[in-house]
Amino acid sequence: MKDNTSLNMNFNEISKEEKSQLKHKITNSIHVHKQKKRRIKYAMSLAAASIVLLFSIGVFSYMKQDFSPIEKFVNTTKDQGDSNEVKLILNNVKDVEITEKDSAITYSNNGQNVSLGNSKTISQELSKANQVIFNTLIVPYGKRSEIVLSDGSKVWLNSGSKLVFPASFSEDKREVYLEGEAIFEVTHNKKQPFVVKSKDQDIEVLGTVFNVSNYADDDSIFTVLKSGSVQIHYKNDNLISSKSHLKITPNTLAAYNKKDKTMHSKTVEVETYFSWRDGVFIFKNDALKSIMKKLSRYYNVDIIINDDNLSNQTFSGYLDVNEDLNHVLQIINEAETSPFTYKLTKNNQLIIN
Repeated sequence: MKDNTSLNMNFNEISKEEKSQLKHKITNSIHVHKQKKRRIKYAMSLAAASIVLLFSIGVFSYMKQDFSPIEKFVNTTKDQGDSNEVKLILNNVKDVEITEKDSAITYSNNGQNVSLGNSKTISQELSKANQVIFNTLIVPYGKRSEIVLSDGSKVWLNSGSKLVFPASFSEDKREVYLEGEAIFEVTHNKKQPFVVKSKDQDIEVLGTVFNVSNYADDDSIFTVLKSGSVQIHYKNDNLISSKSHLKITPNTLAAYNKKDKTMHSKTVEVETYFSWRDGVFIFKNDALKSIMKKLSRYYNVDIIINDDNLSNQTFSGYLDVNEDLNHVLQIINEAETSPFTYKLTKNNQLIIN
């Protein structure tokens, strides 16, 4: 009898029963193989569909974000260019430079007339077919400005800041857009919430006084509440996750780290964050590098500290920034345990050694 395991097997010598059993095994093997392939294909299809579904949900959520008219205006407006003077742009068409004596800007109730200082008034054509007209106030480094909006709310803008706002607010809401730092004194109106929008957060209030600092080159956004109550909505770049919310009470600072997407709050002495409006900087154990960054914006000069140890030394005290920069530096230098030297170069850089 021949060996059935041989590769030269003669199938003619296999009995009918053996042939039937062999055929049955082959059929079962093919059937099982097909089932495995179908299961693997189904699992892969299901995984792929899940990924596509999750991505679609994320994209849909992102695309479905409701950008308000003021955000659309900001996102589609071209850079208004550099200027050494405070500039008011009416309806993205007319530029008005604001001099020191005209630094106080006041809008009429309907937003049509704008008073500059005590003697000058300009007019603008308001919306047609219910189209909102947006104005922009740009404050360069080295300058400050204050404005009274059409609802009576007051805003003080610090150096290197920009405020976009409607000439006249709609009946249901009041929205402005901020880049930089500003103090808001919002007129109370329960039926018309006031919202300060920016790239990374929205602040919703009814009537209150607060400070917002949101410079592009800072790692964090700071919101300090002096009176009233505000609800802060922090935006998140994650397509699927939603916004984070934080409600703060007076004498509270809320900080949001732009990179880590983390937030925290703490009790503070609020005047430290509001005193610049009156030309005074208050510091309490602040690092010299942090102080110089604020002075750099306020005086519009690039300040470089060439010593890391000096950069991290702390300072506490009051600085009258109505004085010139040299006078302010002398006050800091006298209080330093390690006095420093400084010089102003021709290209407007202040070098500290």
